[in-house]
Amino acid sequence: MLKSATFQNLTRVPDGAWKFENLNVIIGENGLGKSHVLKAIYSILKVQSDKIDLTKTVLSKAYADKLMSVMRPEELGRLVRRQQGRMKCEIELEFEKTQAYQNCKITFATNAKSLVNVETAPSRSPGLVPQRVLSPVYLPTRELLTLCPWFLPLYDNYHVDIEETWRDTVSLLGAPSIKGPREKKVGQLLKQLEEAMGGKVIVDAKTGRFYLQISGEGRMEMYLVAEGLRKVAMLARLISTGVLLEQGYLFWDEPETNLNPKLIKIIAEIIIALAQQGIQIFIATHSLFLLRELEIQRENKSSKNRVLIKYFGLAKEDSKVSVQQADSLNELDTITSLDESLAQSDRYMDL
Repeated sequence: MLKSATFQNLTRVPDGAWKFENLNVIIGENGLGKSHVLKAIYSILKVQSDKIDLTKTVLSKAYADKLMSVMRPEELGRLVRRQQGRMKCEIELEFEKTQAYQNCKITFATNAKSLVNVETAPSRSPGLVPQRVLSPVYLPTRELLTLCPWFLPLYDNYHVDIEETWRDTVSLLGAPSIKGPREKKVGQLLKQLEEAMGGKVIVDAKTGRFYLQISGEGRMEMYLVAEGLRKVAMLARLISTGVLLEQGYLFWDEPETNLNPKLIKIIAEIIIALAQQGIQIFIATHSLFLLRELEIQRENKSSKNRVLIKYFGLAKEDSKVSVQQADSLNELDTITSLDESLAQSDRYMDL
């Protein structure tokens, strides 16, 4: 599990150490750095999960390439906070002791183009067989099932100005479903999602296209399924392949997008269930409904199985962005979605 991330001069992201739990929820207005936190951490984890050669020389380019591909600046140095003079960005991750992901620290300055400085590199003991590391998962605000399978060759063979998280996730969606002892656990997690969708997600072995198999009606092309349900289907698919089953990482940018409150409630239940299975989850959200539902679902669990949640409230103070870290929603001083909801209620009552 990732214990903390320390940032210094990364875009508008507040400086300092961010301490994480099983489920981590970032709240704040647009433009305060929520997505940048998710993408920066994801990029570093993705490099560690992909690379067997963890030498500083290899990692220096790999980290830079991934940050560029995911965050899409014109140059790497554009990710450094905009101030006069030469500035240096620092990103440091600290994990619980494990052979899979290991502590690392990178730095780069405003004049950096294609390389980072690897201050602390993950290491493996001589002769140790590299442990299989599950790839982290990044879910953007839109669904990706309708991009399968044609998006991969398009992205790999042409210059496409789309962040690489889409490519990463599309490749995970195409993995085969798991079988064996873990299949029962998958079925338990999928039951609620399949009830919400009204069917099961299937993939055509010949074409690689996805369909919703509806009992008594046959299969429906994923393009004909409502986009909100396609997001639910995407999550169901990643669970069925075992990528989101245990001991992994999920980064989800605005899970509530295109979902009605009924589906948001189901998504909140699945998020809590995945966290209980050992998935460490990072969410950026504007939805007061989702925030409250996560608290409700967490409190409905027994104390033995209760998920630890860490909230990060971002707020703009003059020209800077600050972050408040709290263990419950009520401890946050500022929740923009709550403030605006209350203000709207007052305006509505005034009518």
